[in-house]
Amino acid sequence: MTAALYRLVYMSRNDITDEIDTQIDDILETSRENNRLAEVTGALMFNTGCFAQVLEGPHNAIQTTFERIQCDERHSDVTVLLFEPSDKRAFSNWAMAYIGTQTACIERFGNIGTDSGFEFSAIDGERIYEVLRENLREAESV
Repeated sequence: MTAALYRLVYMSRNDITDEIDTQIDDILETSRENNRLAEVTGALMFNTGCFAQVLEGPHNAIQTTFERIQCDERHSDVTVLLFEPSDKRAFSNWAMAYIGTQTACIERFGNIGTDSGFEFSAIDGERIYEVLRENLREAESV
């Protein structure tokens, strides 16, 4: 019997000021290894000042992964936007996809932030999820 699948969407402020590319690479390398072992998939967006991420997997694995994120000093004001059961994975091919450097993604993510005044309580987790899915589809078709 397989564990029930869950989806978590969160945003956080980040305190990355030096060597941004190196720190993001470190986050991705560690996340991809940890997520493979935990059977977690997902996608990450980065915009100077904020992270937005979708995690998919078994409930306990999502909780453990999210606890690790909350303890990471590069994150602050970690806010859950959506946490719910899911019928299927949207990011099944990625232990951790990253689309933070794509212009279209940055523009869409920026609009989400600007439209909400970067008040996380005003940001829709479902919209973050859709932005990540749309950008990954666009990246794959290029």
